[in-house]
Amino acid sequence: MKLLKQYVSITLGCALMALAFDWFYAPNELTLGGFTGIAQVINFFAPALPVGVTVIVLNAPLFLMSLKRFGKRFLVRSFFAVAVNSIFIDLINAVYTFQPMDKLLGCIYGGVLVGVSLGWLLREEATGGTELGAWLLKAKIPGLSIGTLCLAIDLTIIVFYAAVFRSLENALYGGIALYISTKVMDMVVYGGSAAKLAYIISNEQEKITHELLARDMGVTRLTAEGAYTHNDKPVLLCAVRRREIVAVKRLVNEIDPTAFFIVCDAREVLGEGFGEYKPDGL
Repeated sequence: MKLLKQYVSITLGCALMALAFDWFYAPNELTLGGFTGIAQVINFFAPALPVGVTVIVLNAPLFLMSLKRFGKRFLVRSFFAVAVNSIFIDLINAVYTFQPMDKLLGCIYGGVLVGVSLGWLLREEATGGTELGAWLLKAKIPGLSIGTLCLAIDLTIIVFYAAVFRSLENALYGGIALYISTKVMDMVVYGGSAAKLAYIISNEQEKITHELLARDMGVTRLTAEGAYTHNDKPVLLCAVRRREIVAVKRLVNEIDPTAFFIVCDAREVLGEGFGEYKPDGL
């Protein structure tokens, strides 16, 4: 049942991405980048080769390269995702032809839908093309997010697309769509483990600690020294989910209005109550 749900989820993600391509990208002569962008160029010179089928053929070598690292299960899921997405692209195009729209609207809404669908597929560990290449690169460059790596790869292909079609304007719009899609993709992929990091310096740190622990929030007490007074000053460190940070600020202010409170973005938090580390994961 779990396997069936996973493949249904992958199918829905592929359908969403194919719809975004046929609705917002293809009619407005925008490119997704990646192998789809290369397939668009090939289709321009050889119209008999559908974009969807060409994408499957181009992905084949990358799948073989990833087999040893990710295993057969990952390969099967990814091939299924690429095949279903490609079939949907050609099927939707055959059934209905979308009309061009304002390019800015196309790249904004197309970028959002593509970002959601790519993040969706990555969370199901099923992907191909640029995303699979980025996943392979992430093992070598762990400091960069999947979205950033995809952005670098796709920008290169968009420049190639612009050179072939000699359309700087379309390439610039494609760049906007690409930026939006990578940011949305990172939000979908890392959103579940993203949080706020709170540093609290207060004379009422015992009361604040007690209240935070009572709300089932982890607290770490750091030892610090005031540079001016040279007095020891405990600092409370607390990883807080985004939806809880307002309540924490209100709590600290009620206990100690003079507390020094620093809030930072934590893109990813791993551990109890948050995300789980996966050596070959995102």
